[in-house]
Amino acid sequence: MGSHGLVLFAHGARDPRWAEPFERLRARLLALRGEAAGPVSLAFLELMTPGLPEAVAAQIAAGASVVTVVPVFFGQGGHVRRDLPVILEQCRSASPSVEVRCATAVGEDADVIEAIANYCLRQALV
Repeated sequence: MGSHGLVLFAHGARDPRWAEPFERLRARLLALRGEAAGPVSLAFLELMTPGLPEAVAAQIAAGASVVTVVPVFFGQGGHVRRDLPVILEQCRSASPSVEVRCATAVGEDADVIEAIANYCLRQALV
């Protein structure tokens, strides 16, 4: 059985520094789950590489039998509701023997909202 890969899917930007928090998140995930559990990579909708199909294909080539895409978006806007399903279908069609899953946007998760709320409260205390 292959590994379970994670792809952190973000918008992308012209300024490469924009991706630094996503790189830190990727590194933290690798530290928490260990490389033996499967790859963790970044993918972008536009303006940066790799795109989602390339990132998923690379994980499959590395032996992943399941790939979960995590949209690192604050909400379910047009990119998540319209663009992402089309790209996911491309990924699934390219590798029908691999399960390509998709989580909800991170900003839709109650724990994420709680963490952000706590961060905001801490800022009011400084």
